[in-house]
Amino acid sequence: MKSLLISALAATLALPAFAAETYTLLPSHTYPSFETDHWGGMSVWRGKFTKSSGTVVLDRQAKTGTLEVTVETASVDVGHTAMNGVLKSARILDTEKYPTAVYRGSSMRFDGERPVEVIGELTLNGVTKPLNLQIETFKCMESKLYKREVCGVNAFANFNRADYGITVNLDLGFKPEIKLAIQAEGLIKVD
Repeated sequence: MKSLLISALAATLALPAFAAETYTLLPSHTYPSFETDHWGGMSVWRGKFTKSSGTVVLDRQAKTGTLEVTVETASVDVGHTAMNGVLKSARILDTEKYPTAVYRGSSMRFDGERPVEVIGELTLNGVTKPLNLQIETFKCMESKLYKREVCGVNAFANFNRADYGITVNLDLGFKPEIKLAIQAEGLIKVD
C-alpha cells in the first residue's frame, strides 16, 4: 500500500503544471469601437479607435484571467474628418488632456472552458468607473503565420457617457448610452 501511495504521488508530481499564459494584443487585429446616438434616435454614429495596445493573462485551467487595454483617444475615427475633430476636442474626449483611455479587467468569469465576462473598470476622461465586458465569442488556435497560439475575442459593454463627464448635447435630446465593442486578437508571449 505504501509503495502504491508513493507511486501515485510521484505520478502526480510528474504531471505538467499548467500556468497562466500572457498574450499581447495585436494592434493590427484589435479595434475598440463604439456606437452613439445622434439627435435622440435620428441615427447612430459608429466609430473606432485605430491605435490601441494591451495584454491578457489567461489561465484556462484555473479559470482566471486579467486584461488591460490602452487606447490612444486621438486615434478616434468615425469616418468624418470634421466630426473626428469635434470628438477630439475638449467638449468630448479632450485628447490633449486625456491622451489615453484604459480598460482594466481584474478577473474573468468562465462558463466551462470559455471566458464569458471580464469584470473590470474603464478610465475615460480622467474618471474611473466599474464596467464589465460580456464576451460573445472566444477562440484560440495555432497561428500558421506566427507559429504559436493566438486567441481572439469579441466583447461588448454599455455605459452612460455622462458618468465620465461627457455631457455635450444631452440637453438637446441626445441619448447618453454608448455601446462599446472590443474586437481583439492576442498572440501568446514566448520566453
